[in-house]
Amino acid sequence: MITLTKEDGPADLDGVTHMSIGVSWDPTSGSSGGVMGKLRRKKGTDLDLIAIAMHDGDPVRLAGLDSLDPMGNGSLIHSGDNQTGHGDGDDETVTVEFARIPPHVTSIVFVAAAYKKGSSFQQARNISFKVYDATGGNSQQVADIWPSLLTSDNGCAVAKAMRAGDSWKLEVINQTGKIKQGDEHALMRFAASR
Repeated sequence: MITLTKEDGPADLDGVTHMSIGVSWDPTSGSSGGVMGKLRRKKGTDLDLIAIAMHDGDPVRLAGLDSLDPMGNGSLIHSGDNQTGHGDGDDETVTVEFARIPPHVTSIVFVAAAYKKGSSFQQARNISFKVYDATGGNSQQVADIWPSLLTSDNGCAVAKAMRAGDSWKLEVINQTGKIKQGDEHALMRFAASR
């Protein structure tokens, strides 16, 4: 088992063959009460969990935003787009099978964003990220990451997995920033800067 905190720095993933990162959030009506508040809660808000595979500092593949298996070999799998935040447990998940990640991929940056126009972190409540060691078919939670409720940003760099010789390390980032909504290049630049 690994235990992760931002303060501890990168953790060795020796013995971890499969890892998952999930995001969950609750829809909120913001400051609206009454009928409009109920409608906003029912509609929910659309946050997106995206994993960006990097070759050195250059983004080369993206899991999320309708790309569920960007490597084409099952090594980096996105669970699909949850557009409301309704339901229990993780709303979106990315799973990595490290042994099958192509050798030219040197890191994977996990980002959560209010990417689509009209979505925002302020329309979501209780956003949390969970990291699971999914080795051996059983998922064991090893980290729980909570971004600040005070941010007016619309992106959060959650964590970064980095190749270290024949194994991998995982670093908790939990750093927010602004991403131009609907701009995939802005999203990739945000990931590359982490």
